[in-house]
Amino acid sequence: MTAVAPPASHARTRAHDVRTGLFIGGRWESTDTTFAVLDPATGAEIAEVANGGAADAVRALDAAAAAQDAWRHVPPRTRADLFHRAHRMLVERAEDIAEVMTLESGKPLSEARAEVELSLGFFLWYAEQIAHLHGTYAEGSRGGYRIITTHQPVGPSLLITPWNFPLLMIARKAGAALAAGCTVIVKSAKETPLTCALFVEILQEAGFPDGVVNLVHTTNSPAISSAVMSDPRLRKVSFTGSTAVGSALLAQSAPGVVNASMELGGDGPFLVLDDADLDLAAEQAVICKFRNAGQACVAANRIIVHESVADAFTERFLAATARLTVGNGFDAGTDIGPIISAAQRELVGHLVEELRGADAELLLGGEPVPGDGYFFEPTVFRVDDTTADVTRKELFAPIATIYRASSTEDALRFANDTRYGLASYVFTKDVSRAIAVAERLEFGMVGINRGIMADPAASFGGVKSSGLGREGGHDGIREFLEPQYLALTVDEAAALR
Repeated sequence: MTAVAPPASHARTRAHDVRTGLFIGGRWESTDTTFAVLDPATGAEIAEVANGGAADAVRALDAAAAAQDAWRHVPPRTRADLFHRAHRMLVERAEDIAEVMTLESGKPLSEARAEVELSLGFFLWYAEQIAHLHGTYAEGSRGGYRIITTHQPVGPSLLITPWNFPLLMIARKAGAALAAGCTVIVKSAKETPLTCALFVEILQEAGFPDGVVNLVHTTNSPAISSAVMSDPRLRKVSFTGSTAVGSALLAQSAPGVVNASMELGGDGPFLVLDDADLDLAAEQAVICKFRNAGQACVAANRIIVHESVADAFTERFLAATARLTVGNGFDAGTDIGPIISAAQRELVGHLVEELRGADAELLLGGEPVPGDGYFFEPTVFRVDDTTADVTRKELFAPIATIYRASSTEDALRFANDTRYGLASYVFTKDVSRAIAVAERLEFGMVGINRGIMADPAASFGGVKSSGLGREGGHDGIREFLEPQYLALTVDEAAALR
């Protein structure tokens, strides 16, 4: 017997009431067990959240499957109007969402606000595309019939979101899926469930029908994914996270041939060529590396600088990094918040020791910040040995590594010497050179003279071990649509008699 969550099942965080239950079939529900959500800036508990299990996930799929047929047949304009209503409500609650995000993820409030703005941009983009999901019409190659291509929703979809961008990922995934006519089961990250809950609550208040959006929190993600992905009613999984987990999900999707989109790890090379604007390159490298305390799959993982400008770039980069302020995300002037957890901060310390072991030269930082919370100094290493194992790891930390390249070809060789292929960056004043280098980078995205490139109208995703499929732009909705071909006989001779 499932219990409907009583009014007490809210977390009161900085004057914000946030639902802490599961959301299944239009109802907020409590569970027998809960788990704590911590503020990484203090280590203090901020909420107890319902801990869902496999049975809860299957019930969420029950609700999504039951609602699928009705949702897919909601007229495009009606669905778009619902999106626009939700978007207005999200805009009204933007500051609430940003503050809750900062509280549970630790990121500076300025970054949280920027994430909310970008997330709402994605949601609005999808709202505007709903009425423009067109098919094609053509004459058959041999005549006598017509080729009509339409696009149908793939069906109930499991959306697995990460903790580092808790609103952006659910807005980007759920926005695309719902716009395409798919019902969804959202599995939040256990570190940041409250941001997801706020988003889902606003969709509920906007009038999304029962069962169309479902939310499950859990500390046992493998049990959730295994239970749902073995069910033939699930037709899509969209995951953002590590390559290791993505590979496991792909294996789970294989028996049922479940449509899969994977946005996985990165090893972003940041190339500074000999003719680059060094002030711009250093400024953008700091943003690209240290945003969200380096906890981003598109972060500058390897800064590769032509040897003729390496010293001048490094001087600028170190000066800009030294000016960064580490602190609580709610404090004015904070540039870098905490690492997400104590365990993750310990891993950051191990990375520092691994770099020291590879004879890398520590130029700045390198130590955890004493006191409450899980803070770590912004850290910079100069690395000469490009063959060390650590040079092929996704750092996912406030650790910058700077390498020297003897030529553009040398920089490209090292940039592509990775199993990852998500984001890359190139800085040069020569447009022809920028295009030539970008086309040789084996990455799904290339930022040219800029360190931030996420945009609602752009296709976001990687190649190689960085994933499958795309999010954002027209491709984002197509990931949740299946083309259907209709062959229509046309007897022209009879029709024209």
